[in-house]
Amino acid sequence: MSGVVEGKAKPRGRYAHIKRAGDFLFVSGTSARQPDNSIAGASADAMGTASLDVVAQTRATLENIRDILKSQGATLADVVSVTSYLVNMNDFGGYNRAYAEYFPEDPPTRTTVAVHQLPHPHLVIEISAVAYKPVAGKG
Repeated sequence: MSGVVEGKAKPRGRYAHIKRAGDFLFVSGTSARQPDNSIAGASADAMGTASLDVVAQTRATLENIRDILKSQGATLADVVSVTSYLVNMNDFGGYNRAYAEYFPEDPPTRTTVAVHQLPHPHLVIEISAVAYKPVAGKG
């Protein structure tokens, strides 16, 4: 079944974390937001100065995607296409290094684009993914 995955951050709008269409799984744009609405890789000091770590956010985002895929019996190895949204292309190097940890062999296709902003000022990356995972027992 497609939908909202228990134990993950609740969507901030009317959308599902994941949707199955035949043998394909579509994962909505996912971030480093945690179930308690904190953001992995983001902190602020007593003066309010934010520290935003693209490597930590990339890892947390891909771990969230991994968990969302698991709800449908899929893994990151089933991912065939990724679209990543970076607030700052100066973060590309750190993002690229962290991303490679999760796709060491036979990586999916990928598009990375710069965006003006994401739904929270402490988010520096969002990733959507498409996975191919045939329906169990089919054919």
